[in-house]
Amino acid sequence: MSHLIVSVDPGSPAARAGIREGDRLMRIGGANVVDFIDYQALSAQRRLTVRVRRGEAELDFPIRKDEYAPLGLNFATPMMSGTRLCCNKCLFCFVDQLPSNARDTMRVKDDDWRMSLMMGNYVTLTNVSDRELDRIIERRCSPLYISVHCTDPDLRTHVLGTPRARRLMGQLQRLSDGGIEFHCQCVLCPGINDGPALDRTIRELSALKGARSLALVPVGLTGHREGLTELRTYRPEEARAVVALSEQWRAKLLKERGTRFVFPSDEFYLQADWPIPPDEAYEDYEQIDDGVGLLRLLDAEYQAAWRELPEALRQPAPEGKKLAVACGKSAGDFIRALLQDYPVAGANISVHALENTFFGPTVTVSGLITGGDLTRQMAGVDCEAVLITTCMLRDDGVFLDDMTLEEAIRRLGKPIVPVGRRGEDLLNAILELSGSEIRIN
Repeated sequence: MSHLIVSVDPGSPAARAGIREGDRLMRIGGANVVDFIDYQALSAQRRLTVRVRRGEAELDFPIRKDEYAPLGLNFATPMMSGTRLCCNKCLFCFVDQLPSNARDTMRVKDDDWRMSLMMGNYVTLTNVSDRELDRIIERRCSPLYISVHCTDPDLRTHVLGTPRARRLMGQLQRLSDGGIEFHCQCVLCPGINDGPALDRTIRELSALKGARSLALVPVGLTGHREGLTELRTYRPEEARAVVALSEQWRAKLLKERGTRFVFPSDEFYLQADWPIPPDEAYEDYEQIDDGVGLLRLLDAEYQAAWRELPEALRQPAPEGKKLAVACGKSAGDFIRALLQDYPVAGANISVHALENTFFGPTVTVSGLITGGDLTRQMAGVDCEAVLITTCMLRDDGVFLDDMTLEEAIRRLGKPIVPVGRRGEDLLNAILELSGSEIRIN
């Protein structure tokens, strides 16, 4: 096994040792390098020997450097290997529900535990061998993010559509015993893996030392499910049952483990018409990327930033600049109430909850709003600028329907301002658009 070195950072330990672009990395310290995980772990030492192949020869380069200092080698792909793909056939797979005009990159089903470590992606572990589990433990790859869905082996096999799914609890026990910590997720389907099955899942996961938290997320269903398993969204009373069960466990586990452990997503509270818990109930917001506590953190941060404003700026502004906030259906009422309760002088803000026609009306989160839906539904709104969450855009400024931010601005004929998800980001955007020179750090 070898890896082509595409460049060497000037002045780096590798460059000083004489390693060149075009060499192929063979081993570090006598150990084979499987991927970037191995590379990072093996190159962290102060003293090491790097073996490369140059042409037909294999050369050893002794290197001294500061511990954890980068070696300075760059490879063709960030992972130094291909992405590990999903081997499951989940009942609720979102990729299977994409519209026909969705871009091809959205159809890639990855299930790579290395991306779980590096980026917080959820993985099922169904494609992880015992040998790979040993490597996870040996390399101290922690924390991981695990899609559990349920712990009953027969039910998990049914939900994930593969017999490999039944190995989960043994895998988690092994990781836990090896000192690896992990956050868990359950995508819940009404009448399938909630109720008694969820009660068992919470009980068994909370007994594992390595399990740090469990997020509960309602199944996301698009309008493109022809030929797929018949599923439906949660009714309010069913969502309330999930939240009520989680509240029982949260109280119990807070006493026993010092953590509430179970965290329903914002969507569950909204579907249940249940008050979103206070700031302290989310502890360290460790599951925020799974939609757990996003609204409460926005609320807490916005309020804190708003209170730093001069009194003269903390006033309603019916004659201020007309600004519009565009978001998904689920967040509309919450954001509208927040901005009404904590107004900014010079800004007259309206909130517009958009219907998702690209994925279907049952998809209500802001991050899945497309440029087409945004521009069509905001076209007639009387405002000077539209604020959106950066979650609607890829890093390159492109919406999920491949419309660029620049094209959306041209179509709408007015500024569209992407806003970070922190409360002070929203407040500062409002202040800037309203003409104020004050900013909150």
